[in-house]
Amino acid sequence: HYSGLEEAVYRNIQACKELAQTTRTAYGPNGMNKMVINHLEKLFVTNDAATILRELEVQHPAAKMLVMASHMQEQEVGDGTNFVLVFAGVLLELAEDLLRMGLSVSEASYILITVIEGYEKACKKALEILPDLVCCSAKNLRDVEEVASLLHTSVMSKQYGNEQFLAKLIAQACVSILPDSGHFNVDNIRVCKIVGAGISASSVLHGMVFKKETEGDVTSVKDAKIAVYSCPFDGMITETKGTVLIKNAEELMNFSKGEENLMDLQVKAIADSGANVVVTGGKVADMALHYANKYNLMLVRLNSKWDLRRLCKTVGATALPRLTPPTLEEMGHCNSVYLSEVGDTQVVVFKHEKEDGAISTILIRGSTDNLMDDIERAVDDGVNTFKVLTRDKRLVPGGGATEIELAKQITSYGETCPGLDQYAIKKFAEAFEAIPRALAENSGVKANEVISKLYAVHQEGKKNVGFDIEAEAAAVKDMLEAGVLDTYLGKFWGIKLATNAAVTVLRVDQIIMAKPAGGPKPPSGKKDWDEDQND
Repeated sequence: HYSGLEEAVYRNIQACKELAQTTRTAYGPNGMNKMVINHLEKLFVTNDAATILRELEVQHPAAKMLVMASHMQEQEVGDGTNFVLVFAGVLLELAEDLLRMGLSVSEASYILITVIEGYEKACKKALEILPDLVCCSAKNLRDVEEVASLLHTSVMSKQYGNEQFLAKLIAQACVSILPDSGHFNVDNIRVCKIVGAGISASSVLHGMVFKKETEGDVTSVKDAKIAVYSCPFDGMITETKGTVLIKNAEELMNFSKGEENLMDLQVKAIADSGANVVVTGGKVADMALHYANKYNLMLVRLNSKWDLRRLCKTVGATALPRLTPPTLEEMGHCNSVYLSEVGDTQVVVFKHEKEDGAISTILIRGSTDNLMDDIERAVDDGVNTFKVLTRDKRLVPGGGATEIELAKQITSYGETCPGLDQYAIKKFAEAFEAIPRALAENSGVKANEVISKLYAVHQEGKKNVGFDIEAEAAAVKDMLEAGVLDTYLGKFWGIKLATNAAVTVLRVDQIIMAKPAGGPKPPSGKKDWDEDQND
C-alpha cells in the first residue's frame, strides 16, 4: 500500500517517463524520426525534440514541467532540448527506484526530501567538475573552416550525412555577418526555402531574399535608395463615403483626369526625393503602377508585416503609413536590388554589404517541403551553436564522453558522502549513463557493452573517449580527434535545467485543478423552473 504522497509522486513520475521515452528514441544522429500531426492537421516529420514538443499538446501538469525546462534550454542555448528531456526522465525513473526500496509509509516524505537534497548536491558537484572536462576552445570565429568543424556535431544530429556541406554553409553565413563588436544576432541569418534540385544546390546569399516578383518593368537597381510604405500603393480613399454628381461628359473627363494628375504628382514627388525602389505592404493599383514605370521606380510588394519590418531594419528605412515623399532619414540604402531566378522560382534579392546589421540568407533547396523544414531546423541549431560560441568558446567532448566522466567522478564523490544522500548522488551519476545508452540503442548496438567499455577507458584517465557512432559494433574512440564536440554552455544549462525540472516534479504531492465541481447542472431552458406552477 502506498501513502497518498507516494501515489501522487508515482503518477507524476510515470507521466514524465512516458514523455521522455517518446523523444529518447529520437536522440543522436541515428535517432528515429517522429511523425507528428498537430491540432491543425499539419504533418511534421522530424527527430528535433523542440519541434516535437511544440506541436504535441502535453496535458499532464507534471509532464509540462519537463516541456517548460526544454523550452528554456531552447531559448538559452538553442540546442540540447532532447538532452534535458532524456536526462530529467531518467532522474525521475531512478528516484522512483529509491522510493520503492522497501520503505515504510511514514518515511515516504523523509526519503523524498533526501532524494531531492542528494540530487541538488550532485548537480552542484557536476557543474563544478564540468570546467575541468573542457577539451578545447574555439580560437578564431572568423575562420570559416574552423567554425564549420565546430558546428558539425549540432548539424549531424538532425542531418546525418549532410553535415559537412550544411556546416560549411552555416559557417559562411555566420562569419560573413559577425560584427566587430562580437554581438551576434540570430535573426540576421534568414532562411529561404525553394522546392527543386537537391540539398547540394543550397547556397548563401549576402542580403535578403524574398520569394516575390517585382510589380513593374524595372527589375534591377544599383545603389538603391528605398522608400518603404506599410499602406497600399494606391490613391487616397476618403474615410467617409461621398457622392459626386456629374452632369456632362466634360465633367466626367475632368474627374478621371484629376485623379490621374493627383496620382502622377504623388509618384513624381517620391521619384524626386531620390528614391528608386518602392516597397509596399499592400496592393498596387494599376494607375500607380503605370506612373511608377513612367518615373523608373522599381516596385516590390511584401505581404508579410514581419518581412517589411525586417527589411526596414536591414536597409535602415522607416515604414511610412501614407504615400508621402520620404525624407533622406526615412529612406533606406543598399548596394543593389535585383530580380533573379532560382530553379523556376522568381526571387527579389536585396544585396547589402554594410558591416553592421548586415543580413545573410541561406537558400535551401530540396525535393519536398518536409525535407526542407528539417534542414531549416538543422540550420537553426547550427546558427544557435555559433551564437553560443560567441558567448563562451569552451567545448567539451561529445558522444557520451562528458557524461561517462561526470558519472565516474560523481560516483566517487557519492562514496565520500555520509548519510542517505549518497544513494541519491549515486543514482544521479547513474542517470548520466542514459545519454551514451540512448546513442548506442538508437545505433543498434548493445548499450551495456558500450557503457562498460567507456568506463574501462575512462578509468585509465582518457577523458575524451566516447561512443563511436560509425562503427559496426560497440566501439569507442577519442572524440577530440574525431571532431565530435559539444558546447560547454549547452551541457551546463542542460544539466541545470533537467535537475531543476526533476526536483520540482518530485516536490509535488497534489495536483489541484481549478475547475467547477462535478454534478448535474440545472436546466437552463426555463427561468423559474423550480417554482410551483399554480402560484
